[in-house]
Amino acid sequence: MRTPGKLMALILLALGLTGCSSATIPTAAPTPTSTPTPTAMVQISVYFTDSQRLTSGTAPLEVAVTRTVPATATLPEAALTEFFKGPTAEEQARGLQAITSGFTGLSSLEIEDGIARVHLAGPCASNGAAYTVAQLLIKNLLQFPEIKAVKIYDASGQTSEPTGESNSIPICLEP
Repeated sequence: MRTPGKLMALILLALGLTGCSSATIPTAAPTPTSTPTPTAMVQISVYFTDSQRLTSGTAPLEVAVTRTVPATATLPEAALTEFFKGPTAEEQARGLQAITSGFTGLSSLEIEDGIARVHLAGPCASNGAAYTVAQLLIKNLLQFPEIKAVKIYDASGQTSEPTGESNSIPICLEP
């Protein structure tokens, strides 16, 4: 007689387990996908040469355009990087140009004690012109209040006045 009681207990136990298997098992809530935080941007001025003013000798020869760069950028370096990218097609249609005097870009920029030291890459080819990349680099950098003087170095590391608080250009840019 003990057997029917055990059988009944097994049946009840089986029904109880079956009921549990149909129960909803809690799962971890889905984690939301992270949305990248947009990078804060700022606008800077970048100066290019107005070819019509250059031809006529009408000052100012440099015209500012606006570029948007990350707020985390070193703004003087960003201005020079944007300068060497050159004017957009629309800006070129307005007569703006980047006179680079043969240089292909910025090798490095150091700013210390108010003096910006600009090291350029590529060959210097001013061809004796009185108006060179130097005027544009100086204009682009002196807009920043932390810069009081600009020393421009050619690809071999030369500038005419490496010391002092005055602007300096490499001899290859002398007319």
